[in-house]
Amino acid sequence: MKNSMERVMLQDSAENVHDIHLYAARGEYESFQIAVRANQSDTVVTDVQVSDLKAKGMSDRLLSQSNITLYREHYVNVTEPSPIWRGTTVKPLGKGWYPDGLIPFVDPQTGVDLVNAELDAVPFKLNQGSNQTIWVDIFVPRDATAGDYGGTYTVTSNLGQVSGKILLTVWNFELPQKPSLKSAFLSWEQHDKNTLIELLKHRVMPVANINPEDERELIDQWGLSALRLPFWSGADYRTCSMASAPTAAVIREEGLKHQLDLMLYVYATDEIDDCKGLREPLREWSKSIHQAGIKHLAVMAPVPEFYDLVDIWVVNPERYDTAGEKITEVLRQGKEIWFYTFFVLGGNVPNWQIDFQPINHRIAQGFINQSLGLTGFLYWRVDTWTDDPWNNVDTNPHPDKSEHYPGEGMLIYPGTQVGISGSIPSMRLKWIREGVEDYEYIEILKRGGYHDWAMKAVGEVAQDLHHWNQDPAVLNAVRRKLGAKNSSTISVKLITRKSSDGH
Repeated sequence: MKNSMERVMLQDSAENVHDIHLYAARGEYESFQIAVRANQSDTVVTDVQVSDLKAKGMSDRLLSQSNITLYREHYVNVTEPSPIWRGTTVKPLGKGWYPDGLIPFVDPQTGVDLVNAELDAVPFKLNQGSNQTIWVDIFVPRDATAGDYGGTYTVTSNLGQVSGKILLTVWNFELPQKPSLKSAFLSWEQHDKNTLIELLKHRVMPVANINPEDERELIDQWGLSALRLPFWSGADYRTCSMASAPTAAVIREEGLKHQLDLMLYVYATDEIDDCKGLREPLREWSKSIHQAGIKHLAVMAPVPEFYDLVDIWVVNPERYDTAGEKITEVLRQGKEIWFYTFFVLGGNVPNWQIDFQPINHRIAQGFINQSLGLTGFLYWRVDTWTDDPWNNVDTNPHPDKSEHYPGEGMLIYPGTQVGISGSIPSMRLKWIREGVEDYEYIEILKRGGYHDWAMKAVGEVAQDLHHWNQDPAVLNAVRRKLGAKNSSTISVKLITRKSSDGH
């Protein structure tokens, strides 16, 4: 058994650990892994099952199997690893076979068993001395009673069965359906509703061509909270040229097509920090956007001459460092700062390529964002696929560069090969979700009157983009401390309220 922050490589040695203890809030996904190894001979695994989780002392209450999703982890061969920059301690792990894609046992939307696809979850063959890991997601229903729930998993093979115990402690608090941490994850080509739902299940807001008729369902059932309007100026670091701004009336008309409880924004420019002569065009764009009652998002470091033009500044670590006090100034003005990442950056910052340790994909959303007062994050693309994405992850978005960035711009896999419509998550997307949930643990405490306590705990894990603990055990220990504090705080408030009501 492995927790979600451990990666099991094909040839890793076996550990004789059969049981696991998990902790989660209501409305949260918590994950673990079942690592299967063929020690003595080649093995064929025919089935993997996880039982209902039954509440201790309350036989009529359980978390049913319908809340549990199993995937077989799919190994991809990284033949061209990420570059290593001098002076950084955050380094890629090099060439090798990495688990990343996730092959579901059942269709995520219908619950029907998937069989006879190009890639099937089960059965599978294991060569002697090799591993295969199963990823398990448990979703804790919003009406679940706090307490301990127990169950089992069973692996069936041609050699017999192996079982282990699962203990899940459900804390007495709930994560909101709409994440407090804002986000924008661009899907350039995959716009089907199933892909949108998959991204929303992972607590990130899809940027795609969303059918307005689907918005109400996506909001109420899956937590959609923000939507990008389709206006683009054409200006980025290569063009440094902006088209004429649409009128406020045109932007307003587009905004009225969408649900009123969505945060609407225009993302019109990208990395124009070094461009000259864009002050007036940007001012015209901003004027139209604001007159339409829409937020203006810009991917660039804050500069004083544009302070009044932008509502959401999106910066990578380099831009954050360069901006210095300007970050503090715009935050004081009530503006937002989001972060983004791309390629491999030096300076000990987290990186999102396949060949980096799992904690890289989690740490920034929760602990680093909270440590710096950042309120969102953006990722430039989730569906950069090669001609054979399940086998070739050398996405190479800039072929003119000599470096390679395995998995860059690719957080989902196509569903066709596993027999579903839509897309399939990567393990990296799972870790990104855990970071968003970390942010929520901290945010709930801050809003509940425990700001200083929560921020002290944050400091045990991360101080800023360059100073953070790379040991996942430290992060997990602080997460448990945050969860226990949230749970006990809610319980005390409930008891106090009942006492004051005389009940």
